Amino acid sequence: MRVISMHKVTPDMEAGKLAGPDVIQGMGKLMGEMRRNDAFIDGAGLLPSATRVRLRFVQGKRTTQKGPYAGAHELVAAFLMLKVRDMDEAIGWATRYAAAVGDVELEIGPVTEPWDLGIMPKPADAPFRCLLLHKADADSEAGKPLRAAAITALAKLTEEMRAAGVLLAGERLQPSRAGVRIKVADKKTTVIDGPFAESKELIAGFIIMNVPSVAATQPWTARFADVIGDVEMDVLPLHDGD
Repeated sequence: MRVISMHKVTPDMEAGKLAGPDVIQGMGKLMGEMRRNDAFIDGAGLLPSATRVRLRFVQGKRTTQKGPYAGAHELVAAFLMLKVRDMDEAIGWATRYAAAVGDVELEIGPVTEPWDLGIMPKPADAPFRCLLLHKADADSEAGKPLRAAAITALAKLTEEMRAAGVLLAGERLQPSRAGVRIKVADKKTTVIDGPFAESKELIAGFIIMNVPSVAATQPWTARFADVIGDVEMDVLPLHDGD
């Protein structure tokens, strides 16, 4: 099964503190081991909330909030990975996405690139990759499918996004009742079964894994915590074949 592990921001991440060489090397080693075990599918980190935008749509009206901001309602129902010119273009696509699905809260976060970590110089033609996070609501948490009209509109929009070279990936997550929340503090691990009443910490990044079960992610998440330190992660199965 395919499972996503989303780790939450820490004060150092929000402050824009760069990962040190030990963390970068440790993550590279971990990703290599996951690939050799056919466990790694995809992953990315996000820049601090100062670089992000939160969008709320109610009855077709959009409210825009630029970062920095604190977490509020951070359970995720779906996400799209986009490659666009800039944040304005990303907001344009997000607005069309909202027109397809109806009232929704979205967040757009730029992806952490190698030049953001000081690994290489930023190319002159560097792409702007960002994650469009679709926040969960009562319907998605209840496992209700999208309306037929929304499914049709989304299919048309994603086809257009692919044709334009904008859409790199897109996934829907199963409700939080199907997942677990893992907290690691002072090398002590606490696992909380879903559903989750709330999630107020911003998403800092994600890893998509191929594993036999949600429980089978725990050795990998423990290794992840060994690299980056105290962390909180939500681990949820992805929808497959729909």
